[in-house]
Amino acid sequence: MIRVAKSLCLLAFLATTAVSQAAVQVKKVGDVVRVSFDDQLFTEYHYKNVSRPFLYPVIGPTGEGLTRNYPMKDVPGEARDHVHHRSLYFAHGDVNGVDFWAETVHRGKVPGLTVHDAFLELKSGEVGVIKTRNRLMTGDRKKQVGTEIFTIEFSRKDDRRYIDFTAEIAATHGPIVMGDTKEGTMAIRLASTMRVRAVDKSPGKGQIITSAGVTGKEAWGTRAAWVDYYGPVKGQTVGVAIFDHPTNLRHPTWWHVRDYGLFAANPFGKRYFERLEDKTAGNYTIPAGKSLTLRYRFYLHKGKTVQAQVAEEYRHWTR
Repeated sequence: MIRVAKSLCLLAFLATTAVSQAAVQVKKVGDVVRVSFDDQLFTEYHYKNVSRPFLYPVIGPTGEGLTRNYPMKDVPGEARDHVHHRSLYFAHGDVNGVDFWAETVHRGKVPGLTVHDAFLELKSGEVGVIKTRNRLMTGDRKKQVGTEIFTIEFSRKDDRRYIDFTAEIAATHGPIVMGDTKEGTMAIRLASTMRVRAVDKSPGKGQIITSAGVTGKEAWGTRAAWVDYYGPVKGQTVGVAIFDHPTNLRHPTWWHVRDYGLFAANPFGKRYFERLEDKTAGNYTIPAGKSLTLRYRFYLHKGKTVQAQVAEEYRHWTR
């Protein structure tokens, strides 16, 4: 018995040591799941007592956060608009008529809630993994609209950092109609210093570039395989590119990318982005018992688009 006990203790110790020595560490810490690179914080997955899960902070290759702190934390000089733009998240503004994008009552509509159900996998290693199941609930929590399964993978190569975000939307409680709205879907709100727009006579120092060559605010509503958004953070130029996988619905997707720092891929907003009369032009129905899977990569880099080899990174990811 003593030998068995010692063996079990040794196995537990080795398992703990393996996690601590892994390139990417993923572990529960209080009310979040913390992701670290060599014991240095990369991001945290927030899932308790929130309108929907999100990643915050998101630390870039220079050691500084690349997303806005508000409303999680008050930082002087940051923009305080759009309280629902919480760092990095997946949400859509019309799922069977329920708004999962907003957090407050809008035009008399009570927003829905993305409620954490269970962790399906938490894994440390060369690639860290958080896999989670969520319930899409009406704001009063009386009705479940459907189910989401997120598989989020974290990795790096030299000073380049990656978040691979796969979202499966499952019609577990009847058909789901993903409605045509600009408010969605795979999103990040970048640090205020990265904005393109001038504020209070202070020029914006950021830039937006799409794979189709469109730049600045003109990128809003256009289609592209990827978009890169870069600008200064604490005196150094850094950027975030979002890649739309070729297998995704309606690839290349439309982009709800704003010059003030909101940056989102949206495969459902056709009518809004193309200014069509048909309000349902971008609707997509997921039949009962079926699901829709969308895959995206966030590439966090130093420098501008060409220097960071964004186009080459996209080609490598999609090979």
